[in-house]
Amino acid sequence: MTTSHAKNGAAGAPARRSREPGVVVIGGGTGAYSALMGLKHETSRLSAIITMADSGGSTGRLRDEFGHLPPGDLRKALVALAADDDTSMMLRRLFEYRFDKGNGLSGHTFGNLFITALTEITGGTEQAVAEASHILNVRGKVIPVTLTDTHLVAVTRDGRVIRGETNIDVRNDDADVPIERVYLDPAAEPNPTAVQAIEEADVIVLGPGDLYSSIIPNLLVSGIPDAIHRSRAVKVYICNIMTKHGETDGFRASDFIRQILAYLGPEAALDYAIVNYHERLPGEVLKRYAEMKQLPVTIDLPECYELVPNLVVRPLTRVGAYVRHDPHLLADAIMEAYRQHQAEQGKPLEELVPTPL
Repeated sequence: MTTSHAKNGAAGAPARRSREPGVVVIGGGTGAYSALMGLKHETSRLSAIITMADSGGSTGRLRDEFGHLPPGDLRKALVALAADDDTSMMLRRLFEYRFDKGNGLSGHTFGNLFITALTEITGGTEQAVAEASHILNVRGKVIPVTLTDTHLVAVTRDGRVIRGETNIDVRNDDADVPIERVYLDPAAEPNPTAVQAIEEADVIVLGPGDLYSSIIPNLLVSGIPDAIHRSRAVKVYICNIMTKHGETDGFRASDFIRQILAYLGPEAALDYAIVNYHERLPGEVLKRYAEMKQLPVTIDLPECYELVPNLVVRPLTRVGAYVRHDPHLLADAIMEAYRQHQAEQGKPLEELVPTPL
């Protein structure tokens, strides 16, 4: 199944070459990594606005020991946007290298240590990211959503409070009790650079990624939902492929969309949702996910159309031991939504010509 759905129809005029669109991806983790890996071949005007709520693993240890903002999601975005030349490819491998021995080093990634060292040298996270971007020959910009030292907090339906992104991401106790809401403590102010990027964007992409621990934390930062609302960009949400135990058990595509709209605020509107059409998955892959209490997300088209006017529904994955978004298929779907939106608005269609990296 490879279809694009538009409630009001889609224009089919021939495309013509024009400027590259400014694309902003809001998220974190491996979901943002996949989107950025594909989109960097479509436009050089690319910004990654990254959550600063991470608190687990190497990132959490460095955050506790040095008092800096968490480097892990920034590292993933930098690696995704690094150039594809031989030198940058080796640097990408170096940034992702994780030590498995050594007192104090075991469990740390080189990239996290590198960003921490740059933060110490330059005096700030933004300066460290700028230097790392130069070293990695990054295509686009990586922007922390906030410079406030804040933590993610979840409240479950039975009133239990879970503090810390890592404890929400991997729930060890009472994971069958749904999350009722999440918030930041303390409240976080927006990074002005992130607000500017959103306001100047042609396309705003939310996701993919863990709903409560990668995407929504960005929308909890004061001023970010308002900036999205003010922006004239086409607003696109990328739905998850699988549910996640402890976060989105039993969620259908419309449930994901509904939660995004709720945290965007009462005046929120999405122009498109991009949903993966599940082709038949290998039995061993489904079994592996079932053991983690995760299932493919059900596509409930009528309910989705009550929330968003346009859907792009097509196979978007590559399957290995696990199911992941294919970066190039995902970028194609995002660019199709952008071109379709341009046509429906009566604006010149833009044929994006990838620039060699």
